[in-house]
Amino acid sequence: MNHQMLHIFRNNPLGRETLLQSIYFAKQVKVSPVIYIPKSTKFLMYFENDVVQIDLDDSYLTSPDTAVEHATELLEQAGVEPRFLDPKHYTASTLPDIHTNFNYMSCPRSISDLSSKIGLGYIGPRVRRIVKSAQFPVLIAGSVYKKWESIAVFFGGSVNAFNALKLGFRICKISGMPLAVFTLLENKSQESYEKLIKNENFETEMNHYVNNWHFLNNKTLEENLYDVPHNALVVLGAYGHHLLKTFVFGNKMEKIQSTLSNNLLIVGPNYTAAI
Repeated sequence: MNHQMLHIFRNNPLGRETLLQSIYFAKQVKVSPVIYIPKSTKFLMYFENDVVQIDLDDSYLTSPDTAVEHATELLEQAGVEPRFLDPKHYTASTLPDIHTNFNYMSCPRSISDLSSKIGLGYIGPRVRRIVKSAQFPVLIAGSVYKKWESIAVFFGGSVNAFNALKLGFRICKISGMPLAVFTLLENKSQESYEKLIKNENFETEMNHYVNNWHFLNNKTLEENLYDVPHNALVVLGAYGHHLLKTFVFGNKMEKIQSTLSNNLLIVGPNYTAAI
């Protein structure tokens, strides 16, 4: 089966960095990037239990006459076959429908705001909505292209944490990158987390794939996060609820994404299984 990753291309320097990151990720996990070059600032994504309208800013329509050329050049330089998504169905003449039969999707921290508004700690509401609804993991790329050379999975014992852990095992197996697990100790003991792993019959995988299991117990989360390698792909599960009509990830997730500049691979609450 040909696994695919959706990437929405923005034809400017920020979009170039994001596409380079997507290409690197795709090569490491052996998936094919599929590039969508928007012709309008709106499109719909149909998920199993939700329809998400994406409202892009005008920067996504920059220099449409060179967008395909620029994206193709970056792909070919990396030895990747250019593949572009051409929507076949439209809800309205300027509102294309984008299918969601992908294994991954790559996003900058926001796909609906000008680059001047994008900063560490800000993940746009549309990206959050995609994470909430998608059955696939979402790669939140850093603003500057940087190769990751290891995998860091955050594990807190929840259902989504186990999904993130399984995904980390999968990426480790495919990419050959070393894998470390990070657990933030608060009101539970190290033994309690080890028992969770044993109860879910994950001991074999932990012993086979995980180089180090770090139990972090410094006073502040920021101190703990300093131990995460700067060149690691961070994999973690997100969960959320509606608050003031926006989707929030939960306290730990919010702190992690607002502190780390690493590329994040997020497993949302509707993620079904590791690919």
